[in-house]
Order: sequence, then structure tokens, then C-alpha cells
Amino acid sequence: MSPKERIDELISKITEASYEYYVLDNPTLTDQEYDDYYKELLSLEEKYPDLKRIDSPTNRVGGNAVEKFEKVTHAHPMLSFDDIFNEEEIRGFDERIKKTIPNPTYSLEPKMDGLSGSLLYEKGILVRGATRGDGIIGEDITTNIKTIKSIPLRLTEPIDIEVRGEIYMSKDAFFKANIDRRDNNEPEFANPRNAAAGSVRQLDSKITAKRNLDFMAYFIPNPEDYGIKTQTESLDFLRKLGFVTNYKLNNKAHNVEEILSYIADLGKKRPDLPYNIDGVVLKVNDLNDEKILGFTSRVPRWGIAYKFPAEEVLTTLNEIKFTVGRTGKITPNAIFHPVHVDGSLVSKATLHNYDYCIEKDIRVGDVISIRKAGDVIPEVVEVKLDRRNSNVKDFVMIDKCPMCGTKLIRKDANHFCPNEHCPARKIEALTHFVSRPAMNIDGLGENIIEDFYNMKIISCIEDIYNLKNKREELIELEGFGNKSVDNLITSIEASKNNSLEKLLFAIGILGIGAKTAKVLAKKYITMDNLMKASLEELTEIKDIGDILANNVVNYFKDEKNLELINNLKNIGVNMEYKGEKTLNNPLISNKKFVITGTISFMGRNEIKELIERYDGTVADSVSKKTDIVIVGEAPGSKYDKAKQLGIEIWNEEKLKEVIDSL
Repeated sequence: MSPKERIDELISKITEASYEYYVLDNPTLTDQEYDDYYKELLSLEEKYPDLKRIDSPTNRVGGNAVEKFEKVTHAHPMLSFDDIFNEEEIRGFDERIKKTIPNPTYSLEPKMDGLSGSLLYEKGILVRGATRGDGIIGEDITTNIKTIKSIPLRLTEPIDIEVRGEIYMSKDAFFKANIDRRDNNEPEFANPRNAAAGSVRQLDSKITAKRNLDFMAYFIPNPEDYGIKTQTESLDFLRKLGFVTNYKLNNKAHNVEEILSYIADLGKKRPDLPYNIDGVVLKVNDLNDEKILGFTSRVPRWGIAYKFPAEEVLTTLNEIKFTVGRTGKITPNAIFHPVHVDGSLVSKATLHNYDYCIEKDIRVGDVISIRKAGDVIPEVVEVKLDRRNSNVKDFVMIDKCPMCGTKLIRKDANHFCPNEHCPARKIEALTHFVSRPAMNIDGLGENIIEDFYNMKIISCIEDIYNLKNKREELIELEGFGNKSVDNLITSIEASKNNSLEKLLFAIGILGIGAKTAKVLAKKYITMDNLMKASLEELTEIKDIGDILANNVVNYFKDEKNLELINNLKNIGVNMEYKGEKTLNNPLISNKKFVITGTISFMGRNEIKELIERYDGTVADSVSKKTDIVIVGEAPGSKYDKAKQLGIEIWNEEKLKEVIDSL
């Protein structure tokens, strides 16, 4: 047998053994046999490097470190589901589905607690792995993806396909990783989800390989291309191709009672599973029903994510510490004895404002219950009044800024420091700018920002982009070295290429959150266009009211803000929207539609998608705010109400005429 033939045979044996081990749960090789084959393959590849194949199992050990992760635009957006938390919301979801699909069947799947990943195969060979990112643009992590043993490097069929699933760290791998970190005097991972997220974004894939990550496949973006008609067929097809699926725990349901029974049963199994789950994903099983239900502008209508109730833990409130936000808002924070909540160690939680503290009657020394809101942010649920003793101290609101001493002012339920030059406000603004939802600059956490500010290394946003000129100075700092500084500079440079909405959120326009920033970016495309927008224009945009419109206009009236934008332009920070662009047409854009009756040449969801693509909205009922009612065959009372209110009406001919003109 020639070296090439033996290499091909060994790869075939090892790949088949991996399929039997990971997918079928039925290993046919002993560990010793597997190791012997692997060592022989490694030896042959070292002797004949030109014969090494792209799908060789030896690629899983990791290769050369990359300088940065390249951006990837997903062919199909990676949307996430809305979350629900109780039986009432499950019933509400079912009722909404039944308005369109009278007798739905649901696919039920455990909600893995990891991070979404996308795998691209060409002719059955893995060619790319990517993170979800913002759903439109992710990062190419192919070198790290290849180190995950449960991801097939070659499929059982030579097809082109994109597969999505969850990258996660098992409980056992998490435990072992933290032992290694303790042995190396490194801080322990907070929980398996954070550990997986950090591991998959290592620039050195050899580090990723040591973390023993796993992958659970659950979705094909274009199943119809493979003759698949249901979600359960999708999962079966994925398993046939060589992917690990949750086939032992996945199920179907035909009504709410079966859904609730599944959730209760899975909740009992949850503690004994080898990995963390935080809920159940409910999807309409029939893929044709999925098409009919369609999407909103941000989430699928055909699926929902039920989250298990958050774990509550008791602890003692030791102190209430006041912090200053980037807008000057004063926030009381509960500082308590550290406790483990849902897998991570927490020691503080926000108390929001004065009214919140008074309403809950929170006092230092109280026993309080803590949980994670949405499984993410620690919050104080309640005070255990039956355990209160005479030593507790009443809550007292401060009257001066804890950082600069300026007298506080009260607006509604909140207190503010009015000093625009307060150091705490500047630190918070800088921390917000570099945060993951904003410019996503790794290596500049809250503590580092504060240290850099106090050391006068960073005094303003522009200074962040000049850190590359202070490389030698940074290397001398405790906790920094060549590699960490280089990684930081790489992350800063990469942030220049972010889409406009990230920057809009980062610069801190009052009231403009991540979602609203995206609405504005999608509408105006460039920063210059937005800066010229009038108050009247802005108030006409859906999701933007008078207050937010005023905030945007006032932000761009301020000379200091204009100077910041100009400086960032000169630095090379991108000022354009890179996502899917909204089309514009005066017949549709910014208008509210209602559809009634049956349209012979087009489905209702198709009409809705077209209207939303041109920045219009579709409502269920007619009101004075409705601009146009589209009327098909056998219209209902909506048609009568439209005529009564004098609203413009489009019949099928008019609708077709408008569509043909687009």
C-alpha cells in the first residue's frame, strides 16, 4: 500500500470512529486503537507533508496563530428568538401561531447555553467556521472551529451546505479547564458559556484545542434545497451527515399541554445533563408553515425561546455603594457576600435608584435574595424581612456626587451629577464606548479603562485609537506584555471597521440604545446623512418619538460632539452602515399598511416582507394612523372602516402596478 493510500485509509478509519463515538454514541474502536491510528497518521503526514489532506483529523490540534479574525457576512442573517418566561407567554405564542396556522406541530429542543456558530461546507469539506456576531456580520474562526472534535471535517455526503449550531463547553471540560487555570495562577472562568466564548475567539488555535469545546447542530438556513419539509427532518438529516444533535432530548408537541409537559420533564433532567441548558426552543415543525409565518424586522415569528426560571440565592447585604454613569446618573449598588448564581460568582447588583430602594425597603445588613435577570444581570429580588435583625442600617440617599462632590439634582426617579467634567462620567463613557454591544474592543475592560484614565493614558475617546503609539509604555505596565498589548491594538484597529450602528450606540446619544441606533443607521446609511436630519424627519421614523428625535438633533448641535465625530473620521473609523440596506420608495416608505382579503397573485407574508423591505409597516387593524389599506377578494370589516375613515385603498391592480414600478 502506498503512503497516500494508507493516509486515506487511516483518515477514513478515524473519521468513521469519530462518527460512531460522537453521533451514534456507539464507539467501535478502543481508545488504544484510536490513538495508534492517529499516531501512525501523524507520522506519515510528517514524513510526506505534501500528502496531508485538508480534512485530516490531525488539523484538530491547532495551527499557527492568526493576527486577527476576518469579518464574515452571513448569506442568511443569524437571527435570535424572542425570550418568554412563563406558561401565560407560551399560551400567547401558541394563540398567535394558530391565528395563521390552525393546527401547528411544534419541534421542541433544549436551549444550549453556549454561543451560536455557523459552519460552511463545500463538496462535504469544512471550509469556514464563523461566529454569529451581530447576526449579519460575524468573525471567521475556521482555525479554531477545526479543533472541535465533534465537528466533522468531512461530511458523509459531498454536498454544499451551511449548518448552524451551538458551540459550548461541557461541565466536565469546564471543571478541568479551571483546574488548569488554578495550577497556572490564572483567574478561573466564571461559567461554561463565558469559557466557550473566550476559547473560540483565541487567536492561537492551540489554546482553543486544549479547551475541549463541543458543537451541537440544530439548524439549516435553506432546508428546502435538500428536499427537507420539517424541522425534525432537518435534525435527522444533520445527524446523517455526521453532526451531533440532541436527538435523545428533542421532541414534538401538538398543543400547549404537551409543551408544558416537555419543559417540566426537561427541567428535572437539567441538573444531570453533561452540559448547561437554560431553556427550551419551540419552533413550528412544518417548514412551509415557517414560510407563511415569516419574520418581523428582527426575529422569526415561527419560533420562541422559553427560559427556565432564574435561580435565586440568599446572601447578606454588606454595603450600598453609589456609582456615577456616563450621563451623570447616580446608581446605588448592592455589595454583598459573594455567591454562585447560575454558574458564576457575583458580589454586586444594581439597586437602580432611590425609589427602588425605598419600595423594597433595602437596608445594609439585610438577608437578600439574588438572581440573574434574563440569566445575565444580577438583581436583588427581595429582602427577607423575617430574617431582619436590629443591627440593620436604614438606606440613606447621598446628596453630593461621590466622585467630584458636586451637589446632585433630581429628575423624576433618578438623581444626577450635573458636572459634565466629572471624572466618573468620563470613565463610564469610555467604558461604554469599548463595550461589546458598542465598539467591541477586547482588552479594555472597566478596571483597565479606569486605570488608564487615572494614569492619563486615556482621557478621551480619541486616545483609545492612539494607544498603538504608546506600545512600549503599555508593555511596562503590570499585567501587560507583548502579546496582550498586540492583541489589544489589533482589536482597536478592527473596531474601525464596525458598521455605523455600533458607533452610534458607542458615542452615547441620550436614550439611543443598540436597537434604535440600528434603526437610524439603516435609515440614513452614513453619519453625515444623520447629522443633517431634521427634527421633523426623525419624529416620522417608527420607533423614534419626540424625545429621542430631540436628543439626536441636540447631540449634533454640540460643537464638542461634532469635533469628536470629525476626529474619529480622520482616525479612520467607519461612518457607514454595512448591514442589509433598507430600500426607499415614496409609495411605501414610512407608511403604515393594513391588508384585508385574499390577494390572488401574492401571499400576505410576501406582501408584508416587501413593504418592510421598503421601510413600511404592516398593522393588524385599521386606525386613523393607517395610511393605506390593501384590499383583496372577500375583504372583512377593515375595508368598511377604511372607507369610513377616508383612508387610501389599493386594490389588486393598484398593488401590482406599485410592485411592477419598484
